[in-house]
Amino acid sequence: MSKIIITGERQDDVFPKSKLVTLESLTNMPSRKGLEKAVVSNGKVVNVVSNSYAHLPNEVFLSEIERKLFDADIKYETRSVNRNDSSFGVSYILNDDRYVIKVRSGDDTLKPMIHVINSYDGSCKTTAHFGMFRDICTNGLHIGNKQLGFAVKHRGDMADIVIPAIAPLVDSFISNEYYNLSKKFEVLAETPIKNIEEFVRMTSSDMKLFTYESSEKNPLPSLNARRVIETIKSETAILGEPANLWVGYNAFNEILHNKLKKTFTQQAGIDSRLFDSVLAQA
Repeated sequence: MSKIIITGERQDDVFPKSKLVTLESLTNMPSRKGLEKAVVSNGKVVNVVSNSYAHLPNEVFLSEIERKLFDADIKYETRSVNRNDSSFGVSYILNDDRYVIKVRSGDDTLKPMIHVINSYDGSCKTTAHFGMFRDICTNGLHIGNKQLGFAVKHRGDMADIVIPAIAPLVDSFISNEYYNLSKKFEVLAETPIKNIEEFVRMTSSDMKLFTYESSEKNPLPSLNARRVIETIKSETAILGEPANLWVGYNAFNEILHNKLKKTFTQQAGIDSRLFDSVLAQA
């Protein structure tokens, strides 16, 4: 398998033991129609479902993604997140020099990724979409619209998944959306931020992600605002260039995916709107 693990990055175990059991067997009480079964993950109940529910364990879903990447001879790195053994996000970062793009500075590189979401608690729909992974902040950019289509088929209590060949989908993403987005990245990188604090204030207000001020009585930047400001200053120092909208967008992206309590699906949607909000300032 052409797989490379990113050293030093978050690698949660996304393969907890999971199964479907009858709710009656757990409670010794009858259950009403529509709540006949429980999803048990890593020894705890994470969802109560009906008899018609078909469980799709990560062992089936993720293994099929990896098999398709192997068949296409596409090398990849992974970054995985397990939230309470009930919802999971895995980024497959395509490790191929042909796909790497650089934004303005030669040190600011992006790679295409396939971000996969699955949940046992119903908090997120099972999806896979294309995006970008930025090496400097080690964050995914979930602003691509292209989905990795697949079909889920019931097989009794369990589910099978059918995924098409990945190579043509990767080529289509690279040739179209990935290329068009990279031009927008350059626009952001070429637009300076004249006042970092004011940029953070305006963007946080527009996106309603957090309040800029610590409180009504304390007008100084809040903890989240300070984190974004510090990230912008830190990355501009690394890149050796003035603050710009590209770095600003990524600073907000970092706090969205690593600090704010959002589901994987919510993060992807907010990320896309955040990008449009910052791009509108160019």
